[in-house]
Amino acid sequence: SVLSCVGNSADLRLVRTYIELGLPGGRKDFLMSERNQNDTFADFDSMTDRLLDEIIQYIQIYSLAISRISKLHTFLSLSGPHLGTLYNSSALVNTGLWFMQKWKKSGSLLQLTCRDHSDPRQTFLYKLSKKPGLEHFRNVVLVSSLQDRYVPYHSARIEMCKTALKDKQSGPVYAEMIQNILLPVLQNNDCNLVRYDVIHALPNTANSLIGRAAHIAVLDSEVFLEKFFLVAGLRYFQ
Repeated sequence: SVLSCVGNSADLRLVRTYIELGLPGGRKDFLMSERNQNDTFADFDSMTDRLLDEIIQYIQIYSLAISRISKLHTFLSLSGPHLGTLYNSSALVNTGLWFMQKWKKSGSLLQLTCRDHSDPRQTFLYKLSKKPGLEHFRNVVLVSSLQDRYVPYHSARIEMCKTALKDKQSGPVYAEMIQNILLPVLQNNDCNLVRYDVIHALPNTANSLIGRAAHIAVLDSEVFLEKFFLVAGLRYFQ
């Protein structure tokens, strides 16, 4: 298949492993979310509700006495589409996303392409960009790769791109989204924003050509994850 949009609770197993190996001792609880893995094509509001229910259930099952979260330490994003898939340079991936959205009637894919409302400022991602969140973390770590053709490089890094600058219609809205997300982060002196650009050593295959290999390498490449956490990543979880 051209696209694989289904995630599951095992996707971050290597991330968990290298954090545990790199930082032995102390108490670390990992919630490997399962609630949405059977329906990742639902809209993000529905998936958020299910995730929230899962977190509450986890707290209740393990009798965790939590009245509030005192601090949010590190937000690590591995090629996350923070600005959606707008301005993706891959025609093949864009076609695949369009086909999957029509076939699965996917609310999440519609929201990622910013086509869920005729007014771009009423789309899910735009409204989400105006909500507080990232500025409450001590570290915001964004990992991206130009070899990844599934998630646009600028979306993973939360920054402008040349195509958006030339787009007189949607470009200004795109710039507003970036400002909405980053301004609170940059204004908080206690919040550390870091971007990592990754170049993977990939075989010459069809998956590499369409950009899928680089997209999944941040999750399933032991070589990348071991080097990333040993050289840089672990410091943000200490």
